[in-house]
Amino acid sequence: MNPPVTTKAPITPLTPTLRRVAQHLANGLSAQEIATQTALSPVTIRQYLRDIRESLHCPPRCKPAVIVHRLFTTQQVASPTADRPAPSLTPEQRLLLRAIAEHSDPRDIAVAAKLAPADQRAALDQLLADTDARDTTHLVILAHSWELLPIDTTARSGASQ
Repeated sequence: MNPPVTTKAPITPLTPTLRRVAQHLANGLSAQEIATQTALSPVTIRQYLRDIRESLHCPPRCKPAVIVHRLFTTQQVASPTADRPAPSLTPEQRLLLRAIAEHSDPRDIAVAAKLAPADQRAALDQLLADTDARDTTHLVILAHSWELLPIDTTARSGASQ
């Protein structure tokens, strides 16, 4: 049985305001950092992030890494450019990378990555170290800059309806 992921339904295009907030998120900023940079209240930013999640058909409690991945795959924000070459990752690390980008629940990540739950933390720590990523959101941003994660052209902003 495969763990649940975001739906494949056409997404709702983001408004210009939501797109600006989404780009900050895709640049690796936290909600508080976005609030500081935009001079908007943290409450407003949290609401905008809920609106972004809803537009992308992401589950309500999904992690920022999943939202960022969905933003890139649906081309709602500009894809990052690589500032260094991609590291050489094993097939197991690539599978874990994709699982992190598509799932929020640790059990779902373990199932998708074909890892024992007890081994997941060590595998993730090694992947973060091998990619020199600060956290999972930064890892997904880097992976997209290295073109290690796919772009979903079928879900792009619902324009082909």
